[in-house]
Amino acid sequence: MPTDADATLTLCCLLWAVPGEEAGLGAYEDAVLALVAEHGGEVLSRARGDGASGHPHEVQLFRFAAQAGLDGYLADPRRLALAGERDRVVARTELFPVAL
Repeated sequence: MPTDADATLTLCCLLWAVPGEEAGLGAYEDAVLALVAEHGGEVLSRARGDGASGHPHEVQLFRFAAQAGLDGYLADPRRLALAGERDRVVARTELFPVAL
């Protein structure tokens, strides 16, 4: 029987750019989302907006086969090496589980 540790995770990520860094946010996300598949994940959807009226600049849906995959992605040294760039271009992030 599957345990919670074995459960597939589907997540929504909302991202807001630092003002004037919308292109930088997109470039950063291009780089880090390229790592998702190596950790048993899949980017299901990625949509960009203009951030008008306080809405996010980017909305992502992705799925990981297990919590360990998400943990591995978050701890990936290549992703962590980009933390300074992330801090420069991303003003806010909200990550939460969803059901499809």
